[in-house]
Amino acid sequence: MKVYFLSQKPSALTLNGVYLGMIDGFERSVELNPDDKILAEIAPAGFVPLRFVIDQDFLFAPPPRINLYYSENAVAIYSFGFLREDQTLTVKQELQIGAAHFTIYRQGELYLRYENGQTHLIPLDDRFVECEIGEINDGYLLTGAGAFLLLKRDGTVGVRSEGEVIEAGKSLKAEIPFHDAMGHTAVSEWQGGELRASSIRARHAPTEATYALALFESVNIGIDPTPYLHEKIRNKADSLKEFLGDYRSVVLTDRPERVGLVYERKERVFDVRYFTVTVEDGKIANITPEE
Repeated sequence: MKVYFLSQKPSALTLNGVYLGMIDGFERSVELNPDDKILAEIAPAGFVPLRFVIDQDFLFAPPPRINLYYSENAVAIYSFGFLREDQTLTVKQELQIGAAHFTIYRQGELYLRYENGQTHLIPLDDRFVECEIGEINDGYLLTGAGAFLLLKRDGTVGVRSEGEVIEAGKSLKAEIPFHDAMGHTAVSEWQGGELRASSIRARHAPTEATYALALFESVNIGIDPTPYLHEKIRNKADSLKEFLGDYRSVVLTDRPERVGLVYERKERVFDVRYFTVTVEDGKIANITPEE
């Protein structure tokens, strides 16, 4: 079977002790027979390598930090969440705000130690290595590189999201990207860690090459898809989500009228199913699932 390899970080790929080259976010493929029980190693510099055996059991239940994507008689192996080799404790930042003490440190992974009479340990991702910590009405706000975290005074996390903070005071307001073709973002507002309001805006208009992508992404994130639909099927806009099912994301193909929808089969195992659209008068007039 054809096996594609992708990795969150540039990594050396070795199969049965033979170095095959570097893999990253762009797919590389090789023909493998899982009955041969192939030992694979994916090794990014400075991180603990992932080692696993590609066999029938692996293809049914991959280990942690590996996702499988099945598509057109092939499978893509995506590796992510690598652990750092260096487990030395390194303090990145310390800060005192009133009676609250904050320590951001790395010991393999990045953590926040929050002390307010009790000690709370909160895992962080690398976007918070250099972050600002400030007091707001709802607790404390950590603002990192394209991400933020609202920490309540009792040590629980109220909000954790990527995005940019617009306002932080009596309420917290931020713009959250959807990473879709139209550049949709949600401008959301929280009070007490509870979402109170949200509005969606688009940064781009669809082109001929992104029309189908825009439609399926809109349905997925809950945005009205009717602007992309021909009058023939516009009355079916509300039933599109039920027709398409619960998919997680949309992937491009080599044809603009054909897209792949990613469905979760089970934990860490996904299926990519393909749909083709027919365009009339600049609008989508039909959606056909491929067998």
